[in-house]
Order: sequence, then C-alpha cells, then structure tokens
Amino acid sequence: MHLPPKVTPRAFARLAEIGAGAQGQALRVAVEGGGCSGFQYDIRLDAPTPDDLILESEGQRVVVDAVSLPFLAGAVIDFSEELIGARFVIENPNATSSCGCGTSFSI
Repeated sequence: MHLPPKVTPRAFARLAEIGAGAQGQALRVAVEGGGCSGFQYDIRLDAPTPDDLILESEGQRVVVDAVSLPFLAGAVIDFSEELIGARFVIENPNATSSCGCGTSFSI
C-alpha cells in the first residue's frame, strides 16, 4: 500500500480563495507520460470521479486518479507564491530528477 499524497493548508486555502469548492470543482493532480524528463504533472480544476482518491479540508478537495496514485505516493501538494508567479507545486519523493520547468520529472 502506498502512502497517499498530502496537501498543505496553504494549497487548500488557495482553492478556497478561487472558489473551487463552491463551484463543485476540485484540484486534479495527475501524472502523465511526456515532458522533458519522461513524466509530467497535469494540475487543473476538474470534477471528481468515483475512482478518485479525494483529499478534503474545509470544503475544498484535491483529487488523484488511481493510475497517478503510485507516482504521487508520499508527495506533498503545496501552493507557492514567488516573484515569478504563483502556482501549485509538488514535492515528490519518488522523482529521481526533474526539469527546470518544475512540471517534468523522471522516476
């Protein structure tokens, strides 16, 4: 059994700020083939499906599909605000290397 990913309070707070839960939406975090390192993250607002793992706090949800779950085992989903912009970020202990873009990685 894989450890589920964790979501920081800051990420849930950002979802509340943009009103995702009120719209019936969740932050979907998925892993797909591609990118410059072999895998890439797909992070978007989406409706949950029955097969998703749902991580919830104060009416906000983050969902991960069953195929992506092993790639995200033990990962931390956070929200980062920097001078160059704000975005959801993933600290993934399974990634052996990543690209400078921050969305591509290898395992």
